[in-house]
Amino acid sequence: MIRTAALSVMALALSAASAWSQDAQPAKGLQVELNAVAPSERGCVFTFVVGNGMEKNVARAKFEFVLFNGTGTVERMIVLDFRDLPQGKTKVRQFDLPGTQCDNVKRVLINDSPVCEGEGIAAGACMSGIVTRSNTPVGFEG
Repeated sequence: MIRTAALSVMALALSAASAWSQDAQPAKGLQVELNAVAPSERGCVFTFVVGNGMEKNVARAKFEFVLFNGTGTVERMIVLDFRDLPQGKTKVRQFDLPGTQCDNVKRVLINDSPVCEGEGIAAGACMSGIVTRSNTPVGFEG
């Protein structure tokens, strides 16, 4: 079962990466897709596909996420570590959020990037030109 889920995530990530590579104008910032949301034993697993269209490698990136419920109320705020994001590459990152029920999350917002580091990376570069999209019923914005 876990292997089937992993293969499904890999197939989705490849299709997302392919769709981004077919864009007429390549994005100059980060492209962050909420690719999947799935219940886990601990809570809810969020799977993101991230492409780095910046001209530099990002050595380390953290994003502050806000999760909203169906009434628009903030359900949770959390900082997630996306680690390194090499220039021109696509990465898949998964986060299991204990105590979070997937069905309660209706919208996700990237509120900020408290960490965006790398040689020649300016403060705020990870949020500048960020493009978000969702491959799930959960709304996603940057």
